[in-house]
Amino acid sequence: MKKYIVNFIIYTFLIILAVIILFPFIWMLSTALKPAEELFSLPARIIPKHFAFENFKIAWSSAPFSRFFINSLIVALSATFITLIFSSLAGFAFAKYNFKGKEFLFICFLATLMIPFQVILIPNFIILAKLKPTCAEAFGIFLIRQYLYSIPNELMESARIDGCSELRIYWKIILPLMSPVLAVITIFSFMWRWNDFIWPLIVIDQEKMFTLQLGLARFKGEYFVEWSHIMAMGILSIIPILLIFIFCQKYFVQGISLTGSK
Repeated sequence: MKKYIVNFIIYTFLIILAVIILFPFIWMLSTALKPAEELFSLPARIIPKHFAFENFKIAWSSAPFSRFFINSLIVALSATFITLIFSSLAGFAFAKYNFKGKEFLFICFLATLMIPFQVILIPNFIILAKLKPTCAEAFGIFLIRQYLYSIPNELMESARIDGCSELRIYWKIILPLMSPVLAVITIFSFMWRWNDFIWPLIVIDQEKMFTLQLGLARFKGEYFVEWSHIMAMGILSIIPILLIFIFCQKYFVQGISLTGSK
C-alpha cells in the first residue's frame, strides 16, 4: 500500500510539473487560434470561443515565409552537417591520440564555452568577413571526446594490424559507433541554428536571405504587434525541431547518458 501511495505522489508531481512546462506552448496555440477581439478579453480564456484557423493562412501569406522557411532549412542543415563532420574529427583526435599540448589545447576549447556570445559577436563578424567562419564548436568536441573514451582502443589497434589507415579507422569503425552522440549534437546544433536571431540579424542584409526568425520580427510594428500571427508562425516554426527530436530521441537519450551531460 505504501508503494502505491509513493507512486501516486510521484506521478501527481510529475503531471503537475509537465503541465507547468507545457503551459506556455498551450497558451501559444490558444493565442494563435484566437480572433483579434478575444486576444485581450477578460477573463482570459485558454479555449477560444471562436477558432480562427485563418490566422495561420494570413500569417503565412503576409510575407514570403516559404522562402524564409527554405533559408532556415538551408542554414540549419548545412551548419549542422559541417559541425558534425569537424566536431567528430576534432573529438576523435582529442580522445584517441596523444600529442604535445593536447590537454592545454582542450582546456582552451572548453574555456570558450564560458564566454558569452555577446562578447564575441564583433570578433565573429570580423572572422566571417575576413578569415571565413569556423566549423567546429567546443560543445560538440567535448561531447564527442567524452563519448569516445567509452570505446576501447583495442578496436583501433586491431584495425591498424589489418592495415587500415587512420582516416579509414575513423570513417569505417569510429564514426558508426558515434551515432548516439552525433544525434545529441544534431538536435542541439539544428535547434541553435534554427532558432538563432541575433547572428542572422547581424550578417544578413537582404530580405530574400532572411531566415524564419527574422521573418517573424516583421509582425512586430512600432505601435502594434500581431500577436496571433506571431504565435501562429511560432507554432509552425517548432515543427521541424519536434521532427528532428522524434527521429533522434532514441540515440539522444543514449548519447546524453554516455557522455555524462546533464
